[in-house]
Amino acid sequence: EVTLDLAERRRIRAAIRELQRQELERDEEALASKRFRAERGSHRQDNKENWLRSQQLEEEQQKALASLSQELESITDVEELTKLLRAASEYEERKLIRAAIRKLRAEEIEAATLAGNTVQSSR
Repeated sequence: EVTLDLAERRRIRAAIRELQRQELERDEEALASKRFRAERGSHRQDNKENWLRSQQLEEEQQKALASLSQELESITDVEELTKLLRAASEYEERKLIRAAIRKLRAEEIEAATLAGNTVQSSR
């Protein structure tokens, strides 16, 4: 349709450009997914080949975390746990140590609360 209104022509051109841009993006996404499909397949093959080793590493890590957890239960000093936290390099280790610190602090608060209640009830 022919229109004499310049503003309407600009809107039509802008809409056409937007549609072309969207179509180009869809084409690029389709091309990228086809291009990297082979890489994903080789990655799967690497995973199959390294599966046993990764399983062994995961088991070793779980054993180490379990022994750390037992060790943390025997520690009753928040400062000592804080030193361990600063020295820890692995996320899971830090997570366990933080949990132990929170547990100790909660126990300290509970003990202080019980002591406060005992003092108040004896008066």
